[in-house]
Formats: sequence, structure tokens, C-alpha cells
Amino acid sequence: MGGKLGMTEILLIVGAALLIFGPSKLPQLGKAVGETMREFKKSMKSVTEEEPQPKTEGKQA
Repeated sequence: MGGKLGMTEILLIVGAALLIFGPSKLPQLGKAVGETMREFKKSMKSVTEEEPQPKTEGKQA
């Protein structure tokens, strides 16, 4: 299964969220999801920067 969402899937998710949370809560929900994704990306970046990259010494076929 592919890792990308198409426009139809995104519209279905937004429509379901609109039905579940209502139009007044949707902007707050979007902001919370955005902040969560930003923090996740920042923490993943800091983890990858802290780990030294393994050295590859000669590749054997």
C-alpha cells in the first residue's frame, strides 16, 4: 500500500472530522495536529543529528 494520500482520502478525513468535531472545533484541532507534527519532526531531526553515522568500510558483493 502506498504512503501518499490522494485528494479523495483527504476530503473524506476532513469530512469525517467535521462531522465528529463540528465546525467550531475544527480550527483548534488543525492547530493541535500541526503543532504535534512540528514537534515530532523537530525531535526526529535532533535524534538523527545526535547519532553518529556508521562508517562503511568497503562493500562486499
